[in-house]
Amino acid sequence: MAETLRRREFLAHGAALFSVALVPVAAATPGEVELELAGLFGDRPILPGRVTLEIPPISENGYSVPLSVEVESPMTVEDHVTRIVLFAEENPQPNIARFELGPRAGRARVQTRIRLGGSQKVRAIAELSDGSLWSTETFSIVTLAACIIQ
Repeated sequence: MAETLRRREFLAHGAALFSVALVPVAAATPGEVELELAGLFGDRPILPGRVTLEIPPISENGYSVPLSVEVESPMTVEDHVTRIVLFAEENPQPNIARFELGPRAGRARVQTRIRLGGSQKVRAIAELSDGSLWSTETFSIVTLAACIIQ
C-alpha cells in the first residue's frame, strides 16, 4: 500500500511539473533589447557592415538552427575583433550568445547552433579592438518554434 501512495505522489508531482513547463513564455520587448544593448555597448553607434551572418532562410526546427558569423578583420594585435554578440529579439532572452576573441584566434569566425522561438530577425554585432561596433542582421522563418511564445 505504501508503494502505491509513493507512486501516486510521484505521478502527481510529475504532472504538476509538466504543467508548469507548458506555461507560455513571452518574447522580449524592444525596451529590454535596447537596455541589453546599452549595458553591453553603452551609447556607441552600431554601424552596418564588416559582419557576415549565415543562417538558413527556413528552419524546420527552431530547437537547433545552424549559424555562422564572420567579421572582416586582419586579427593582428593592433586591429582585431574582441567580441561577437548574437541577438534574437523575439526569444524570451534576446542575447543568445557571446563570443570573446583575441588576435591569436587567427580568424574572426564562429559557428554554433541556436534556438529560435519562431520566425524572426537574428542580429550579429562585432566589437573591434578600436572600440568600433559593426553589425548585420538576417531573417529566418521557423516552422516549429523552440520557445513557446504567447
